Amino acid sequence: MTIARREVLGLGGGLVAVLSLSQRDVWAEEVVEIRMQGRADGSHVWFDPIGVLIKPGQMVRWTNFNPGNSHTTTAYHPANFGRPLRMPESAKSWDSDYLLPGESFSVTFTEQGVYDYYCVPHEQAGMVGRIIVGEPEAHGGWMEAVAASRGLPDEALKAFPTVEEIRANRTIR
Repeated sequence: MTIARREVLGLGGGLVAVLSLSQRDVWAEEVVEIRMQGRADGSHVWFDPIGVLIKPGQMVRWTNFNPGNSHTTTAYHPANFGRPLRMPESAKSWDSDYLLPGESFSVTFTEQGVYDYYCVPHEQAGMVGRIIVGEPEAHGGWMEAVAASRGLPDEALKAFPTVEEIRANRTIR
């Protein structure tokens, strides 16, 4: 079998095109895993990572790795138990309901902005997390949403990583 020069050049050009994809393009296709964790004695529970930066269209999957507890991932949104809005107004709210050990729940984020969420039974213990989607503009309303702290437990408010910290490191554990 003979391979024509044109075919070799075409294959080489295709390879160069694939290799030239930026890391950010490949990054958008990855599923971000967030583990729901807890100590065996129940004295401490948390999301790992607690803060993450993703691209619009990226999926986040929460999995309960805590053998002794059920957990939820629940958006701070009035639709969820009248909680304050701490996510983009135009984005769809979510609530996983209780996840038993080993169970997972996923959300695909399409709207740019800052999304805060919590575990319903463990919010008082500071089991909260923050997702930043894309590069939200400072005047886009996300700062006001993040500032909505009425009714949040002090432990939850202390646990949130800052927006700046997440932007600088992409993942906060």
